[in-house]
Amino acid sequence: MSTHAIVYLVFGIVLTIALSFDLGLLSKKNKTITIKQALTQTFFWVGLALAFFVFLWVEGSLLAEESNGNVSNSSQLPLEFLSAYLMEWSLSIDNIFVFILIFNSFKVKEQHYSRVLLIGILMAIIFRIIFITLGVALVAKFAWVLYIFGLFLVYTGYTMFTADGEEQFDPHESKVYKFLKKYLPLANHDGNGKYIVRENGKPIYTILFVVVVLLAAIDLVFALDSIPAVMGISKDPMIIYTSNIFAVLGLRSLFFLLRGAVTKFDYLQQGIAIVLVFIGVKMLGEHFINEWFDKSTQVFLSLGIIVVCIAGSIFYSIIMNKKGTPADVQDDSVN
Repeated sequence: MSTHAIVYLVFGIVLTIALSFDLGLLSKKNKTITIKQALTQTFFWVGLALAFFVFLWVEGSLLAEESNGNVSNSSQLPLEFLSAYLMEWSLSIDNIFVFILIFNSFKVKEQHYSRVLLIGILMAIIFRIIFITLGVALVAKFAWVLYIFGLFLVYTGYTMFTADGEEQFDPHESKVYKFLKKYLPLANHDGNGKYIVRENGKPIYTILFVVVVLLAAIDLVFALDSIPAVMGISKDPMIIYTSNIFAVLGLRSLFFLLRGAVTKFDYLQQGIAIVLVFIGVKMLGEHFINEWFDKSTQVFLSLGIIVVCIAGSIFYSIIMNKKGTPADVQDDSVN
């Protein structure tokens, strides 16, 4: 069995055990998650990702030997995983604000948050796996697709950086909700925690069902940025899959931990935008960059820029204490 296969096997086993633990102990029905519990869960998922990073570091030399010269040294893939994970994790913070808007818009009760988020995120993981598989296959067959991804990231980063943030997303005006409303019988209640109820002998879909679908759909929109960005950091499918899944799995606990504070990170969007532009430019100029820097140096440079931009934008937001999202968004989310 190859080292890559062993890594996939270990990842699958760890993921199965972690999800079983999460489903069995941390996701009880109608349970409200406290800040303390959210912090514990966040440490759990981040710790799991860092443990996987250590595992990759230990197996780094064997992974490098199997790369057919595509990996320069034993530390390259572990550091690529760490960079990609941090990139995905920071983009996950950006997701949380939209999640808050969806919950508030449909007046979801707080005791239903955990289960709804879990199902929505599991659906998002399935869709991401499909997207990543298609993306990796496309790049493997048509290498020039990376240049399209690079241009897309530069454009996305620019529009994200210059956006004024005044236009707020309205879930009820989204195409996904309008599609569901047109083709499915929707109820205007949560069905006491159920996703489908029967009225007059016919199935009716509750607002919890609608919210789950919207969460998965919104994550796919964010994936259009994040997956090309990760491909700009690493071309190894193992790194792309694992970094994405670890980051998405930690999104639920991060939601409960940051839902009151995420609206204070007014400059996080600009920090993420700079990273996206950097990765896009890196993809566009890869041929010339490879002549000046080896792969190891490029990985360290990417990791450093990601950390500085994301951490810097968060700290700058805190220092400036700039008014961002109206307080009622935060207040409604805890009622």
